Amino acid sequence: MISKKKIFIAVDTNNIFKAKKIIRNTQTKKIKVGYKFGLEFFYSKDGRKFLSNLKNQIIFLDLKLNDIPNTLKSAIRSLKNLKISYLTVHLSSGLSALKSLKKESKNIKIAGVTTLTSLNNKDLKEIGYNKKVNEVVRHQAKLATKAKLDAIVCSGHEIRLVKRVFKKEIITPGIKMQNVKNDQKRVMGPADAFAAGSNWLVIGRSITNGNIKNNMKNLLEILED
Repeated sequence: MISKKKIFIAVDTNNIFKAKKIIRNTQTKKIKVGYKFGLEFFYSKDGRKFLSNLKNQIIFLDLKLNDIPNTLKSAIRSLKNLKISYLTVHLSSGLSALKSLKKESKNIKIAGVTTLTSLNNKDLKEIGYNKKVNEVVRHQAKLATKAKLDAIVCSGHEIRLVKRVFKKEIITPGIKMQNVKNDQKRVMGPADAFAAGSNWLVIGRSITNGNIKNNMKNLLEILED
């Protein structure tokens, strides 16, 4: 059923006017819609203030935290005035840091970020990993399970692999409605990602570039097929 589909619209801008336009033009009752705000928006002049005043929305704050346990605990405490639903942390922060963040999270769901969708096997080798993407992501998913995180962020290509070892929510970025990769390498279409078992899809430029209302209409048509 299309009504059970869940989408995070990526508000990848530092412009408050554009952010309001994206939110206004993506409202629908046909699917559940939330909004992802990343580093660009959060670090902008009025970004945090805007989020503090945003009401009745599902907010996915994609900061991809990566630090020592005490710093992560302090960071999430500083976010308590915001009505955040989800917050991301790099699984490479390590088990102790992940557990500390989860313990401090209260009502905020912690989503562990696996290997970024902009990386492939060649990139991992350059960084210093001696394992392939699938192997690294599977290991990261096990770590998320040990830390009792609420969700995992992984590409569509690893959804089925992750579901074998992680039983909670899966959030999938790198979703493209058109055949354009931009700066992402491990991408997938929305229907295929849902079919693979993702709970939430993250869609940015495919929706927010050009005519937003028309793009939303196209997305709904794709999901209804």
